[in-house]
Amino acid sequence: MLTIKRLALAEAKTLIRGAARKAAAIKVPVCIAVTDEAGNLIAFERMDGAKILSVDLSADKAFTSAISKRPTHEYNEMCQPGNLMFGIHTSSGGRFSTDGGGYPVIVKGAIVGAIGVSGGAVEQDMQCAEAAIKSFLKP
Repeated sequence: MLTIKRLALAEAKTLIRGAARKAAAIKVPVCIAVTDEAGNLIAFERMDGAKILSVDLSADKAFTSAISKRPTHEYNEMCQPGNLMFGIHTSSGGRFSTDGGGYPVIVKGAIVGAIGVSGGAVEQDMQCAEAAIKSFLKP
């Protein structure tokens, strides 16, 4: 029998608050999605003024990070035409994201969920997701 570690709803909301604080500080409205370790949505927030397109993009970034166990931006360079990884972005019904802003949440070596942020420039999305994880893991 397996024991699976996963984020609780309260923890997902903590991650969302961390990302939203950073987004507010840099004045970029974003969408923030948090999934469990299998990529299933736990919680979502769309800040006022966030782009409609970012609703699905944030969820896809979190989904990708959860199922692949790595940040989405790592796939961007690997998934260029001519590289062996090219085409992976078409997997999972097209939900596999290679845009930066998705990160797995790792606690004591276990992937317990993931966060995806979308709405700003890719670098801004990454900053918000990184800030969320940093504030969540802070002792």
